[in-house]
Amino acid sequence: MKDPVRDASASESGLGELSETPRAIVSIIKREGSATMHEIAAELGVTYETVRQHVGRMRAEGWVEPRLERPARSGAGRPISRYRLTRTGDHLFPKHYDLLSVELIDALVDQHGKRGLRRVLESLTEARVRRWGPRLEGLTLEQKLRALEGIYLEDDPFTSVEEDADGGLRLVERNCPFLNVASERPALCSLTVSTLTRLLGYRVVREERFQSGDGRCVFRVRPDRVASDSFRFEFEK
Repeated sequence: MKDPVRDASASESGLGELSETPRAIVSIIKREGSATMHEIAAELGVTYETVRQHVGRMRAEGWVEPRLERPARSGAGRPISRYRLTRTGDHLFPKHYDLLSVELIDALVDQHGKRGLRRVLESLTEARVRRWGPRLEGLTLEQKLRALEGIYLEDDPFTSVEEDADGGLRLVERNCPFLNVASERPALCSLTVSTLTRLLGYRVVREERFQSGDGRCVFRVRPDRVASDSFRFEFEK
């Protein structure tokens, strides 16, 4: 049986989206650690000019960068440019961060039980509150919520605030950066619900969720339910 998290993580790799020659070039650089354009051309059996054009485009994309190396013998010639992958370029290759995150959550629960998981998520909530709290001081409820559109990503184009006909406010998230992990371990979403409750001072409930097939998460603010000063964190019901 396939592991859905592993498959999702592997599919995120951009390597398969590259055409044959660029894919071969980055694969050589990945395998060797670095390579000159002459070395790449010789291994692929193509012209130097072909490699130069592809590498130029890769530099523009931020995937590779040159590093000058002096010849082994002093005075033996000009420095040589060896190309290596940047951090962005390295992410063309499969990464399994989602799988690792799920395994870490499971290991935590195995070792310390649900109480241990709660303590960790509560600590993460505290960290977010400390980071966001000063930015929200003096703002109205709506202003706070609109500022929190960037709770996952600054200037996030996929998160917005909606107002109901009765004046109720909702934070609508159309792209979850933790979706693969949250789909497998939904308890992680309690982190966002508790953080919003703490920062807004009112209870927040999630009425739509990716896990239920809604295609988005919707966090509704409940101004009729003031959060107590003692509230720190709780799992969603």
